[in-house]
Amino acid sequence: MTISFEKSTAHCVAALTSGRCRAVLVVAVIIVTIYAFLCRTDDFYHPERPYVLDRNSKTTDGTDWSRFAYTQYVTSSVYLCNSVMLLEQLHRLGSRADRVLMYPAKMLPDPETWDDGGFRDAELLIKARDEYGVKLKPIQVQHRETINDTWSDSYTKLLAFNQTHYERVIAIDADVTLLKHMDELFLLPPCPIAMPRAYWLLDDDDDDDDDTNKTTMSSRMTLASHVMVIQPSEREFARIQKSVERAADDEYDMELLNKMYANTAMVLPHRPFAMISSEFREANHSLYLGSDADAEEEWDPAAVLNEARTVHFSDYPVPKPWKEHLTAYDEMSIRKLEPKCAMKKKKKNDEGEDDVGEDCSARDAWRWLYSDFRERKAVSLFLVDMFFVDEMG
Repeated sequence: MTISFEKSTAHCVAALTSGRCRAVLVVAVIIVTIYAFLCRTDDFYHPERPYVLDRNSKTTDGTDWSRFAYTQYVTSSVYLCNSVMLLEQLHRLGSRADRVLMYPAKMLPDPETWDDGGFRDAELLIKARDEYGVKLKPIQVQHRETINDTWSDSYTKLLAFNQTHYERVIAIDADVTLLKHMDELFLLPPCPIAMPRAYWLLDDDDDDDDDTNKTTMSSRMTLASHVMVIQPSEREFARIQKSVERAADDEYDMELLNKMYANTAMVLPHRPFAMISSEFREANHSLYLGSDADAEEEWDPAAVLNEARTVHFSDYPVPKPWKEHLTAYDEMSIRKLEPKCAMKKKKKNDEGEDDVGEDCSARDAWRWLYSDFRERKAVSLFLVDMFFVDEMG
């Protein structure tokens, strides 16, 4: 996209003199002020410092990062914004791999040109391309009639298997917040796919040796599909297409992938690669901490959040953080289901006795995840509006 300096200057002057823009600027100042305050007070999460790297060159160890890519897929305007936010996180965190966004072709038929149409979807796509180095791939949404419309377009994510110009891709769902990049996963030993276990489906109380409990055994084998490391190939994509064609109306991407790869996939450790937000609401954290964890390990929400690479928003019926207008039921669900503070022993006092105090770290971590997402979305949309603001008063 090319914009002349004279046109940009005149455009900005006209925009700055408009009442609409002045109001937007006031909102921006408020957002930045709140964001700065929250950053100052969020002591429980300390993200890695981003670094800058020439993504077009090989690193000192000889790795050619152009062979690898993170992929995002989009089926609607709502998820487009989420995907652009995740791609911005990869850019900010200094990921060295390519970034690919597969989106419905109608949003921007030709990603190499732009007709200045002013549509929000096109603006976000151009922003991703020009500011975050994203490679845009127009696609046709893979839709099937299913029992639950929520996941009827989820087969679209399987197009990641067809990105054969890359040796390996990491596919992440758009309802995930990324806390650290995962570039090291591109260097795993060869395998068609690597996925984490759906650890939240496990049951600590069931006996692993009881073969009659098929439900438990099945749940212990369930792979989660919101984070996947894939080796694209024509052969695997052809297998995927056949599976989709034969899928029942209650089988979605996760079910299909489990049928195909349950016994052959490389298993990624869910800790730290695949946490879900509801973990902060649980009373027992042994499933997340792992059976091989130190028996003395204590649940520490701040430490867990700092080690996590991704967190998947999963707190039903709490609304997803991108929902714009909350109902009274939504507000009630949030108040009822957010993590509760608990009384916890602290370090011994001067008299050698255990101090007991209120611990709200799980609630604070959970609240931070949601507020951080909402704030980043507000800033992202605001920047798009400012850059492409029209000349109307």
